[in-house]
Amino acid sequence: MKDKILQAIKQFDIIIVHRHVRPDPDAYGSQCGLSEIIRASFPEKKVYSVGNEEKSLNFLSRLDDITDKTYNDALVIVCDTANEERIDDTRYSLGKKLIKIDHHPNETPYGDIIWVDTSASSTSEMIYEFYKYGKNEGLVLNKQAAELIYAGIVGDTGRFMFPNTNPITFKYASELIEYGFSLNNLYNKLYETKLNVAKLNGYVFQNLTVSENGAASVIITKEMLDEFEVTPMEASQLVSTIGHIKGIKAWVFFVEEEDVIRVRLRSKTPVINGIAKKYNGGGHPLAAGASIYSWDTINDVLADLEKVCAE
Repeated sequence: MKDKILQAIKQFDIIIVHRHVRPDPDAYGSQCGLSEIIRASFPEKKVYSVGNEEKSLNFLSRLDDITDKTYNDALVIVCDTANEERIDDTRYSLGKKLIKIDHHPNETPYGDIIWVDTSASSTSEMIYEFYKYGKNEGLVLNKQAAELIYAGIVGDTGRFMFPNTNPITFKYASELIEYGFSLNNLYNKLYETKLNVAKLNGYVFQNLTVSENGAASVIITKEMLDEFEVTPMEASQLVSTIGHIKGIKAWVFFVEEEDVIRVRLRSKTPVINGIAKKYNGGGHPLAAGASIYSWDTINDVLADLEKVCAE
């Protein structure tokens, strides 16, 4: 698959890279890191990264605003997106050829070329592996691309503390930091927290509930978001903060948006992506997301989470 992707990149003069909605560091790292590799390797090609920007991640890279006509005869690559419904910018289908690069379970295949590796810690890790595969055929990794890919790996591994971290992850990370970007600056920007978000996190710790079986839950309503002046994205990013609490096996954040309640599921050992699939979502065995449309459904989600923790 890596060779097919490389040959497709060589074939097309216009390449447009997408990723999933509500992007995280891995989405930016894989999308923009791949774009930088292609630009550095083939300066004559026109390469674009598209989608709605996440302001908190603008320090990593800014995205491009392109017309529909740009997709004529273009190669489209979608990174870090398990299903088509989550692709940011629906124009991905307007290109001449479509490639999917992802590390989530490939339960909804799409694209002319599909490269999925669920053993990879992140899609960013896969992008670096792609570079290593093709460096003898002209692929170039510059400092900016290395920093983007490293940021994606760090984000999806929780600073190398999540179970998806493996020996290859550490090997690739050590190679990437040789490119000389500032680790201190990157970590500061990735993990600095605004005061209002920190205050909301304090509320989370004070108001989370934990069952006897180790199932924990947090509810964040629109009213709470307004009170703390926090966006739904910022609230969702707090989901990992309670993972170190003793006695918790798996947990869920319910974050209310305008017309949907986002369900953020995390786990130490129980498999929870089956729950996500049941509620219009999916993801990894220990990290998944879903969407519900009524507060009445919360009890059903909690019952399912309680069941997997009890088992």
